Amino acid sequence: MFLKPRQPKKPARRERREPTLRRTAAGRSPPRKAKRAPKKARRGVWLKRLVVWGGSAAIWALVLLGGLVAWYAYDLPDVGAMAAATRQPSVTLMAADGTRLASYGEVHGARVSVAELPPHLPLAVLAVEDRRFYQHPGVDFRGLLRASLANLRAGRIVQGGSTVTQQLAKNLFLTPERTFRRKIRELLLALWLEHKFTKDQILGLYLNRVYLGAGTYGVDAAARRYFDKPAAEVNLYEAALLAGLLKAPSRYSPARHKDRAARRTALVLATMVDAGFITAGEARQARSETTRGRAAAGVQARYFTDWVLAQVSAFIGPADRDLTVITTLNPTYQRIAEAELAALLDGEGRGRRVGQGALVMMDPGGAVRAMVGGRSYDASQFNRATQALRQPGSAFKPFVYLAGLEGGLRPDDKLDDAKVSVEGWSPRNYGRRYLGRVTLREAFARSLNSVAVRVSERAGRDRVVAAAKRLGITSKLAGHPSIALGASEVTLLELTGAYATFANQGRGAWPYGILEVRGPEGEVLYARAGGGPGRLVGPRAVEDMADLMAATVIWGSGKAANPGRPAAGKTGTSQDFRDAWFVGYTAEVVAGVWLGNDDGAPMDRVSGGSLPAALWGRVVAQALQAVPPRPLPGGGTETDQAGDAAEGLIARVLRALGQGDPVEPRPGGDTQFRRVRD
Repeated sequence: MFLKPRQPKKPARRERREPTLRRTAAGRSPPRKAKRAPKKARRGVWLKRLVVWGGSAAIWALVLLGGLVAWYAYDLPDVGAMAAATRQPSVTLMAADGTRLASYGEVHGARVSVAELPPHLPLAVLAVEDRRFYQHPGVDFRGLLRASLANLRAGRIVQGGSTVTQQLAKNLFLTPERTFRRKIRELLLALWLEHKFTKDQILGLYLNRVYLGAGTYGVDAAARRYFDKPAAEVNLYEAALLAGLLKAPSRYSPARHKDRAARRTALVLATMVDAGFITAGEARQARSETTRGRAAAGVQARYFTDWVLAQVSAFIGPADRDLTVITTLNPTYQRIAEAELAALLDGEGRGRRVGQGALVMMDPGGAVRAMVGGRSYDASQFNRATQALRQPGSAFKPFVYLAGLEGGLRPDDKLDDAKVSVEGWSPRNYGRRYLGRVTLREAFARSLNSVAVRVSERAGRDRVVAAAKRLGITSKLAGHPSIALGASEVTLLELTGAYATFANQGRGAWPYGILEVRGPEGEVLYARAGGGPGRLVGPRAVEDMADLMAATVIWGSGKAANPGRPAAGKTGTSQDFRDAWFVGYTAEVVAGVWLGNDDGAPMDRVSGGSLPAALWGRVVAQALQAVPPRPLPGGGTETDQAGDAAEGLIARVLRALGQGDPVEPRPGGDTQFRRVRD
């Protein structure tokens, strides 16, 4: 029997898995593997690693943040010099009665501290701008989070998270650009301001520098502008109104949008109640005082203020301080002039194709009391009273007749109203009708062209030009035969100023608009004293001119201008009714009116004796309604009697000719001077 070989015994599972080298040279097995560490120990290791890596990351983050701060802060302004921050000087223009007309530049009021203000004023501002002002360090992180959530829910910007300190930093040192760099600099400046100043100091600086509309900066300037009182005297309603302006000064201005301003003020009062700054009863009481919180709208007078502002530097040199300019403007006259011109342009003038108009009023000494330079200043800042050069037509004839009177003619002297030709130029009367032998008074009052040319040629054109220049016409005057009919262009202001000489007893009256210029402390830097070139026209000529021009208003071409008191003036109309004028005076005022179109388009038969004369009469009558009538300088009852006699004479002549209407002038001939009409 064969025996099977004995199979070697299989090693144990553990032994099979152990490598052959596990045994040492001594034949012993190495120690067994240590058991795995418990979970708590492993968590400690990872926490240690997290702390190490987190600390390293924090260090690097601090390094990066420090570098970022240094990058944005290296050129930050010195907040220590904040109180001395420079600004452009302002110019405030006042009417003759103390009414504020306009301000140019930054108008700042008196510097006030929080302690000097009534408590409800800073509280109203904080209610709408920064309720937690006294709790945060300059940046309200809670407010930023709240504003962010509100904006996300609305899908647009409905709330802002900037604090009063941030707004002060931005307003004083930064631009309004919306960039990440500007926002970082704003945050840094806000934190630094909180470090350097107290809360009350920061709030006071903000209240003194914030813009509140109408060119005003600071609550004191705004209170004086809107309520005519210092900020220390505003009541609760007025304080809420000022606080409401912070959102949109122009939109909520009480001078322009009273109803909108009232609604905004009511919202601010409700916000103050919600913030716990006032009670509901106090808010109700404040709302009952709304009339005390509204500002008068005042007059516009923008054409006038622009004209005056351009002259200030000529009196005191470049402005290096805040200035207050006391002007000659009469607010009552200005409102009347603005309203009447607007009514004419929007009413009858619209149907007669009158696109623009201008009006100037002054006293006999040249002080400009009202000025309207066009239909709408917002639509066009071009001043048609001072800048537009237009043909005056027959409104130039007073200088022609003055030269004739000074050459020996008299109002009762007679000249031929007949065809006349000068150097190939033959002007005609309207309808080619002539009255024959007429007095100068009748020829002037009826605006007869042929007689005006005869007077001009008899006196000499150079004397006509000299007379006009002497009385204040500064525009270039050509010595052509057509000078007699107003072919050369002039401005309304210079023409009206020249007429003022007749109202001023023959003494020159240059138009002016500034009475005084004062510095920031009320010191007088300039004061008008005297002025004018003295006597330019003799007493006899003044009396004779009053005779001629009074006849024009009483029964001549300008009778529509009669204001119900002694008045004198002259109509003027250029070729094809492109320009229509009436300029005249009473013992109290001198006024001029121009109507036309900027592009020279003809109007619908608007002559100087129609719409301009009627407008002149309405404005003067309203302006002087409370003033007793006075006789004209150099005129009086004698002029009225002469006018009545001449009116009877011309009526008899017209009846003999079978004509019941006054004779109107006619355009001239076909030469280069044809543009002149009246």
